Amino acid sequence: MSGGGRGGGGMKVLHVAEKPSVAKSVATILSRNSGGLRTREGRSRYNKIFEFSYSINGRPCHMLVTSVTGHLMELEFQDRYRKWHSCDPADLFHAPVHKFVPEDKLDIKRTLEEEARWCQWLVLWLDCDREGENIAFEVIEVCTAVNPHLTIKRAHFSALIDREIHEAVQRLVEPNKCFADAVDARQEIDLRIGASFTRFQTMLLRDAFVIDFTTDDRNLVLSYGPCQFPTLGFVVERYWEIQAHEPEEFWTINCSHKSDEGIATFNWMRGHLFDYTCAVIIYEMCVQEPIATVTKVRQQEKLKYPPYPLNTIELEKRASRFFRMSSEHTMKVAEDLYQAGFISYPRTETDSFSQRTDLHAIVQEQQRHPVWGPYAQQLLEPGSGLWRNPGNGGHDDKAHPPIHPTKFSSGESGWSQDHHRLYELVVRHFLACVSQPAVGAETNVEIDIAGELFSASGRAILAKNYLDVYRFESWGSSTIPTYVSGQQFVPTSLTLDSGVTRPPPLLSEADLLSCMDKEGIGTDATMHDHIKKLLDRFYATKDSNMRFSPTNLGEALVMGYDDMGYKLWKPYLRAVMERDMKAVSEGTKSKAEVLTTSLQQMKACFVDARLNKVKLFEAMAVFFERSNRSGGDEQHAAGEVVRPCGLCQESDMVLRRNRDGNFMVGCMGYPQCRNAVWLPGSLSEAVVTTNICNTCTPARDLVFEPCLIEGVLEYNVND
Repeated sequence: MSGGGRGGGGMKVLHVAEKPSVAKSVATILSRNSGGLRTREGRSRYNKIFEFSYSINGRPCHMLVTSVTGHLMELEFQDRYRKWHSCDPADLFHAPVHKFVPEDKLDIKRTLEEEARWCQWLVLWLDCDREGENIAFEVIEVCTAVNPHLTIKRAHFSALIDREIHEAVQRLVEPNKCFADAVDARQEIDLRIGASFTRFQTMLLRDAFVIDFTTDDRNLVLSYGPCQFPTLGFVVERYWEIQAHEPEEFWTINCSHKSDEGIATFNWMRGHLFDYTCAVIIYEMCVQEPIATVTKVRQQEKLKYPPYPLNTIELEKRASRFFRMSSEHTMKVAEDLYQAGFISYPRTETDSFSQRTDLHAIVQEQQRHPVWGPYAQQLLEPGSGLWRNPGNGGHDDKAHPPIHPTKFSSGESGWSQDHHRLYELVVRHFLACVSQPAVGAETNVEIDIAGELFSASGRAILAKNYLDVYRFESWGSSTIPTYVSGQQFVPTSLTLDSGVTRPPPLLSEADLLSCMDKEGIGTDATMHDHIKKLLDRFYATKDSNMRFSPTNLGEALVMGYDDMGYKLWKPYLRAVMERDMKAVSEGTKSKAEVLTTSLQQMKACFVDARLNKVKLFEAMAVFFERSNRSGGDEQHAAGEVVRPCGLCQESDMVLRRNRDGNFMVGCMGYPQCRNAVWLPGSLSEAVVTTNICNTCTPARDLVFEPCLIEGVLEYNVND
């Protein structure tokens, strides 16, 4: 196929978007007033090419718009290291890696090569985050290989709407190599750590135990990921807290007072006591002198503030809390809404609007809606007093604004219920964050009974303001009778009640996202993927209440690493890596520096874990039956240790038996170390011993020679 970019007048510009739908949207918007849009096929049937005429900063251009489908390249080890038994997993920390275009992306690569060959400019329309920047440099590598003279530009946009797209193409910038390097560092770190630990624990444990999560557990991969495991750690740690909780009884004094104005419930300001005798003594004092004296009446205005502008983590947490949507599904629906032009880019850490954002124009778009349209109109009325510039959440990724509506919709016919819900959440959240806080009048009353203090409070809502539109939140109104300082009364009821302490609940998805966000595990664009992997790998389950529990497999793995004393399941190591990768994106650290530091640290962890692998066996044995399958590493911990292996000098030699019943002594480092010797006869004829016979000649390989020691026929182990 010849390059279609040869025809047409003006400078030829190749535009590359991250997805076919984005390419179509960009081409459609830019071509509306430029003499028509022509479409033709590329090498890939899904990635079409759109052609039209346009002017960039007054310069006539022949525009060619096409796309990739996410990452164009993959990072992988060289072939000799790709098979699981080809090397020691520890070698993967320094084995050569390379980026390549996989088979299913070769047609996209050929399209880019054919079109780039005839163009003068390459404009990149990849998503404006680190991952998108990395994909941009993959495209650059392919295109400049056939045309090294290309002028390369980057389009920055946050929504697929006319104004954003036209502004982006007239304000092209340079691509950000630091962003791309940060992703390269993360990919390489995750590949090396994930592959080494995954191979290690899968080969060690899979065939040794009956793990019945699949029909054929020989195909089960016990994966390890540097973000995945700390995420599992949060789930297991909360589960252990619950298991360790011992209910403890406590006692509290409750007081109520009924008058013509209503009932007030007073809470004991001590809270509760665990000492029953002490609680009874205090209660009896109150019963003997039951006159309550009002010691303090405080009335004040209280404000309930609207939420900060919406970022990715808050979107996922609120969708989980309000609609019981998983974070993975939330991001899929949000991506659909973004690509259709209804919301801004949904992967952002930013929770504050810049002063350049026309907030009133966004509200104006929503005035036509039959449900929240009247509220939007009221917001814009100068005399309503409802408008308030949004708060600043303190986070800005310098790439995208907070998530907000970009186009009006009264409900698209092709949308699912979740599309409607998420769009409504984004709109109502935006309208709320530009609204005044709710106002309430709160009354607090304190009383004294026999020297014990009790308090009650009530609230009357004076103005709901943002709560009128943000139906997902409420602020209860509860009134209490009027009291004045010095007033006395006899309580209507005064009781000593018991209760028991309760454990914390299992983590919800919103809780888990909060833990990950607080500890720096993953990014706003990847957290939902790490949570999904826990479920896909059978490490955790999610119940009907959207709360997570570890499976036996997940708990066993965390327990094994915890027993080693190495906190590989804790967030600290990964949090440091995430901070380092952010430093690479900001240009304050180099990719090479971060790779060296992180991989040295994790290789030390790996070597330590392998030396203590018996702990993994012991933890797995708590939950799973031993398998009768042989081969691999399943009997490493079961056999009697004979002596250290003199061949690899890392592992022990242990006594094992194959499925035929014959005995051998082999290295625990199998399959990396294949040092092994089969014993002649049976154990009734020979006993393996670590005694060294002076008459036997040491050899490099392990050999067994019969000798007589203290009148017993034994096989002497020589190295």
